[in-house]
Amino acid sequence: MAEQRRRWYSILYVQVLVAIAIGVGIGYFHPQAGAALKPLGDAFIQLIKMMIGPVIFCTVVHGIASMRDMAKVGRVGVKALVYFEVVSTLALAIGLIVGEVAKPGAGFNIDPAPKAVSGYVTRAKEEGIVQHLLAIIPNTFVDAFARGDLLQILLISVLTGFAVARMGTAGEKVASAIETMGQVFFRMIGIIVRAAPIGALGAMAFTVGAYGIGSLINLGELILTFYVTSILFVLVALGTIARLAGFSILRFIAYIRDELLIVLGTSSSETVLPHMMLKMERAGASRSVVGLVIPMGYSFNLDGTNIYMTLASLFLAQATNTQLGLGQELTLLAIAMLTSKGASGVTGAGFVTLAATLSIVPDIPIQSLALLVGIDKFMSECRALTNLVGNGVATLVISRWERELDLPRLQEVMERPIEIDRVTA
Repeated sequence: MAEQRRRWYSILYVQVLVAIAIGVGIGYFHPQAGAALKPLGDAFIQLIKMMIGPVIFCTVVHGIASMRDMAKVGRVGVKALVYFEVVSTLALAIGLIVGEVAKPGAGFNIDPAPKAVSGYVTRAKEEGIVQHLLAIIPNTFVDAFARGDLLQILLISVLTGFAVARMGTAGEKVASAIETMGQVFFRMIGIIVRAAPIGALGAMAFTVGAYGIGSLINLGELILTFYVTSILFVLVALGTIARLAGFSILRFIAYIRDELLIVLGTSSSETVLPHMMLKMERAGASRSVVGLVIPMGYSFNLDGTNIYMTLASLFLAQATNTQLGLGQELTLLAIAMLTSKGASGVTGAGFVTLAATLSIVPDIPIQSLALLVGIDKFMSECRALTNLVGNGVATLVISRWERELDLPRLQEVMERPIEIDRVTA
């Protein structure tokens, strides 16, 4: 009730929209002043980057450590991981393909940090591939965090996750503590995100002031491209998967319409996790499958985030005139497959994982992220909505795969949705 009584100007979404409008106005009417506000956007980016290492560490370690539970449910966990990887890779590939075909960033002609990029390329050539691979190994455990090297942090996270998973009961306590620390870091991100209006104002004022009002056309094209791609992914890709599993994707969307509206308002799919678990059970999926697949899906099955990461990466590459070969794009896809597993339903997490991906793939200047600060709120909503639909479909599909889906019950609730609030769990 207290949330509903908040005044309109205290809502972050409204604040960001107002900040964007003010930023566009400053950049248009006072270009020099707008360009001078660039540090505001840069500061927000730096605050986000500050949290990348701890967040990736906690989420990856806890995810791997929790895999020991899959031994109890046997093949269900394996099937879930196989499904997640196949569909997630499909989403990442679609993002790349659409980015190449639509080219939403073409014509931006931004070059934020050419020296940093050329310097990395030169250094890589001088060191050679062997030395470059050895650089993945940090000097000490904490050195990776001090330097902010994401590849090193990922290596440490994977090793730590497997170590914790093999510690038995003691490992459960460690995993629980790490999960709690992860929640602390995400709460910190929640605090940082409150500064998004300031960052958005600075970023949009700089973009319009430095590159003209025409630059907004490119940003609009990116938003439109992302939404259209996500809708087509849900209707065609997930729709085909749903049809093979015996249900209609459109009826499924109608069935979870209440949850979709909540996610639309919060830009976070975590806000409906308990209701989604209950609704999937009421739709005929077994409780054991629901209890495993839904939580796992929030870390390993983020279709909207995956589309966003590769599409946005190509947008920034095109905007900065960074030429990416097929090998570099495949590398980007492979890295995104790993870093996307560190995302969650928390608002803004997709932006964090994009920053993590660009930190590991330095061909695209990470400073170009400032272009996306002002529009990330629009992208966050679509990411969360697509992620939610994807996880719901995954739960029913895997339940059907396990022959634990009550098809008559599923058809009944699809035709006559049940009011969840009246059902006792």
